[in-house]
Amino acid sequence: MGMHVNSALPDPAQIKEELPLAPELKALKAKRDAEIRDVFTGVSNRFLVIVGPCSADNEDAVCEYTSRLGELAREVSDKLLIIPRIYTNKPRTTGEGYKGMLHQPNPEAAPDLSAGIQAIRHMHIRSMAESGLTAADEMLYPENRSYLDDILSYEAVGARSVENQQHRLTASGMDIPVGMKNPTSGDLSVMLNSIVAAQHGHNFIYRTHDVTTDGNPLAHAILRGGVDKYGTTHPNYHYEDCIRLWKMYGEKGLANPAVVVDANHSNSGKQHKEQIRIVGEVLHNRNYNEDLRTLIKGVMVESYLMEGRQDITEHMEYGKSITDPCLGWYDTVSLIYHIAEKC
Repeated sequence: MGMHVNSALPDPAQIKEELPLAPELKALKAKRDAEIRDVFTGVSNRFLVIVGPCSADNEDAVCEYTSRLGELAREVSDKLLIIPRIYTNKPRTTGEGYKGMLHQPNPEAAPDLSAGIQAIRHMHIRSMAESGLTAADEMLYPENRSYLDDILSYEAVGARSVENQQHRLTASGMDIPVGMKNPTSGDLSVMLNSIVAAQHGHNFIYRTHDVTTDGNPLAHAILRGGVDKYGTTHPNYHYEDCIRLWKMYGEKGLANPAVVVDANHSNSGKQHKEQIRIVGEVLHNRNYNEDLRTLIKGVMVESYLMEGRQDITEHMEYGKSITDPCLGWYDTVSLIYHIAEKC
């Protein structure tokens, strides 16, 4: 056989018993979930900023980052609702490279999924306690979200996963906002079909159970740019792109039309400094067109303590990305103040 069983992984209920969520953190999540829901349903005019490292690779660095972010979030809370990116699963185009803390709690060591499950839960809980913020993560493996489903306030389905049936159906059973990214091809119709699927109820197999879901009215779009068959990058955050999406949403008749613009990836060509300019254009477009003010609920930005990226070595720089390049902390602070001023 080509597949070999290494070990049985712990049940989510077991992990939650070993690393429980304290009552005050349960209350924090309920409060934050309600605030974020109000943004997507139009009750609140606050603007979402989903911001943090490309991949959460070091607990101390991530928690220092989110603690700083928590202080900043309180300063701009009248205008902005900040959600830390704590992405513990890293999709890889070819399957090669660092796959995130779930796989490798220590980036320099061999994969250890059992330890990884405990590490990501511990980090998320510590971040909540120290920052006062609940976070976003990517749903790379639908069945693994059960280890964090009592913690997260936002989840994203990535460009390589958005066409997958299990991701779509799992999203339909979630009670928090789930952002469906356009696929790497940039095809908006594929993304919208995923939102349709996520907003409707389904019957399917989940973690060995026969389940039925109610549908998730908070499922929405994330624009992240695309790449054509020649490898050319095509951004999709411009005015015309957002107007097109607004019209396509209207044709589908979906609940709570919304988009979060991912300022990095194929929108920036992974030129991390471009995120500052891109966010500025998105804010200008919202202020120019009332329909886009209604549609564009937030932005997604990759940033960390230190600017840029680095390879995995024995002597890595603390708080610097080991995957895609990120904005540094000082640029992040300036950008968040700018967003608060312009939104």
